[in-house]
Amino acid sequence: MAPAEGGALIRVRLKPRSSRNMVEGVEGGSLRIRITAPPVEGEANRALIEFLSELTGIRKSAFQIDSGLKSREKRVFVAGASASELEDAILSRIS
Repeated sequence: MAPAEGGALIRVRLKPRSSRNMVEGVEGGSLRIRITAPPVEGEANRALIEFLSELTGIRKSAFQIDSGLKSREKRVFVAGASASELEDAILSRIS
């Protein structure tokens, strides 16, 4: 997680079609996240935003995929959030 103007950025390595939604850990500066949704018509991206919102308690509308819409490597911008508060919320939930 890194600070950005007006919020923070999260680098994510996404694995769609998993058996359950979960944060696996951190690898190479990216958060490794598993999502049950398939990578079809933006379903995995929507599920990622919903999952991150549930983890952090931040409204879904604050999240925006900044880059990597069609890639497993994504950069997610979170408006109005600090990098440290995201780190605390997400890293405490690593399975």
